[in-house]
Amino acid sequence: MHLINIKYAKKTYKFSDRLLMLDLFARGYFMMKLDDLNAFVTLVQLQSTQETASKLGLTQPAVTRRVQNFEQALGVQLLDRQTKPLKPTPRGWQVYQQCRRIANEIDTLTELVASNTPPRGVLRFGLPHSLSNDTLLPALAMMQQHYPDLQLRLTSNWGNQLLNALDHAALDAALLLAPASKIFNENLYTRALGPVPLSILTADDGKPLPATLADCYAKGWILNPDGCGFRAMISRALAEQGLPLQLNMEVQGTDLQLALIAEGRGLGIMPQILVDHSALHPRIRVVRLEDFSPLSELWLIQSSLPGNQQLAVGLFADTLAHSYGVSHGYNS
Repeated sequence: MHLINIKYAKKTYKFSDRLLMLDLFARGYFMMKLDDLNAFVTLVQLQSTQETASKLGLTQPAVTRRVQNFEQALGVQLLDRQTKPLKPTPRGWQVYQQCRRIANEIDTLTELVASNTPPRGVLRFGLPHSLSNDTLLPALAMMQQHYPDLQLRLTSNWGNQLLNALDHAALDAALLLAPASKIFNENLYTRALGPVPLSILTADDGKPLPATLADCYAKGWILNPDGCGFRAMISRALAEQGLPLQLNMEVQGTDLQLALIAEGRGLGIMPQILVDHSALHPRIRVVRLEDFSPLSELWLIQSSLPGNQQLAVGLFADTLAHSYGVSHGYNS
């Protein structure tokens, strides 16, 4: 039989029934509140009072007050407030590990009763810069129609930054563009949604097209700043052949890059769907290289979510995947 251990007032209580344990918490047996426990766990994870307040829908003073209440209920200091970012004390780290177990049990219980209720609250969803454009507007309208009580909070960033936010519980879910062979943190739930064709682009100026990566050197590249996965892909391919990266312009934004490419200022790389939806499409040609065929995969990455929010994330991801021209979407 699996026992759940709860340490309180220098005693250890063992429970074989999570419902009994949670009932005792709810009735105040341990003189502490689950909201205070959750504030402490979230603060340790995010290491920021501001981010914790945003995630929990509280003010920063309210977060501080809940954590202080939790410390008073336990009779021990849990945080070293002299460090930046905030870190738990040695005893605080032990309490955090135990609280994570309690929080997981609570999440399991909550999911059992919440899976058939409409999702509420805030859902923090990340998107890569390259896919953050007006093609997502229909998906946002759909979410508002299906889940009026769910506030979708979008963030755009580079793929590595989105993964870091997921790892630190600053995001609930995200879409990422990454190779099909990508290995993610085992603590995250991942699903490949389908391949996303990438295109090498040049101006439709009647000049001969490059045939290899080496031929591209004379034209040079128009790429995103460091942190962009497409830029990293080009750099790796060139490095494998011992070729340098000729960077003509380092600019962020699909529309600006396409305009510069159409003027003949260099080559670019981006998902073909973005080119197809651009008014500049007639002025741009796709370059097919003999030694480089870029391809990416659209991934849905998420933390553990209640069942009702899981359904909302799946529907949003499916709708976005369709709008991006991905061959198959999310299957719950």
